[in-house]
Amino acid sequence: MKSELHRTPSACLTVIAILILSSAIASAEDQVRFNRDVRPILSDKCFFCHGPDSAKREAELRLDDRDVALDSGAIVPEKPEESEMLRRILSQDPDKQMPPASAKLAKLTQAEIATLRKWIKQGAEY
Repeated sequence: MKSELHRTPSACLTVIAILILSSAIASAEDQVRFNRDVRPILSDKCFFCHGPDSAKREAELRLDDRDVALDSGAIVPEKPEESEMLRRILSQDPDKQMPPASAKLAKLTQAEIATLRKWIKQGAEY
């Protein structure tokens, strides 16, 4: 009695295809998406002062507009450590920290910070 699996070329190809597909699905699930993952954070903690409403906008910074966010250096795609937005979020200096205490918003959670960091690392696509 043979206990080995009989392996045909087509069976091997099927196994390889399954492994490749599994890897692609895992990569897609690992990708941070702006609308699903990032926009809710920015909307909750940033857009009031750095969003589309010019009457409430601070420092002429728009985080809802990718071009403005990139041009200002607030977001440096693939370089979270160079992104001013992340520096401000992580700052312990009350004069630099975002959101500021005067906004009466909760600080970002570690999970939110990790999401933003990962999103920037992945290219900060909107």
